[in-house]
Amino acid sequence: MAESNEIQLKRGVLELCVLALLARGDSYAYEIATRLAAEIGMGEGTIYPLMRRMQADGLLEDYLVESSSGPPRRYYRLSKAGRTSLSSQRESWEVFSRAIDRILKRPSSRSRHAGGAA
Repeated sequence: MAESNEIQLKRGVLELCVLALLARGDSYAYEIATRLAAEIGMGEGTIYPLMRRMQADGLLEDYLVESSSGPPRRYYRLSKAGRTSLSSQRESWEVFSRAIDRILKRPSSRSRHAGGAA
């Protein structure tokens, strides 16, 4: 059950993570997938469909770059809508994560009652 919760949490912030990585600079999907796999343990099978959806939603733009070691590589960059979405999602994440931190750091209501009994 805990693994399922962790996966759901990761999926919930995956779009935000992709947007944040692309805000640092243009990149290709495999590079993004590798970075997210290393940082938060999300695999390529999750990243590629997400990036296709984000492109269809107008958040990402792509372009091809010739490669000396094979076919051209498809790079992604944030569109104007992607930058707007990143800003909005980052603000929402900050508000949400501060609220969760307050809840997690707050002493339980049981420990505040005499005797600690429920």
